[in-house]
Amino acid sequence: MSDRSLRGMRLGSQSMETESNVQPAPRQRVEYRTADGDRVFVTFAAEAEIPQTWTAKSGKEAFLVNGDSGSSAEDEKPVRTHWDMLMERRSIEELEKTLEDRLQYYRSHFAIS
Repeated sequence: MSDRSLRGMRLGSQSMETESNVQPAPRQRVEYRTADGDRVFVTFAAEAEIPQTWTAKSGKEAFLVNGDSGSSAEDEKPVRTHWDMLMERRSIEELEKTLEDRLQYYRSHFAIS
């Protein structure tokens, strides 16, 4: 019985078609970042709707980089610097007085002999 085995291709394992003259669908590569700074790249179809968040392989939530966050610039607060916050608590006169006091303290305690 073994001398009459069938020869041929396995079903479904190989295709008789070639990939010549085949154009892949247009794609876009999107970058996400986790809170730790890990970068995650995901490829979507060009016409696909891009989600704002993506779960990385590590299980952490990653956020879209350079994407529309969904909120307008009007809703966001302006960035406050350390100087801005200091100026909310002190006036220029108070700052000058504090500076002069500290300089006087350092000059009297750390004078080079």
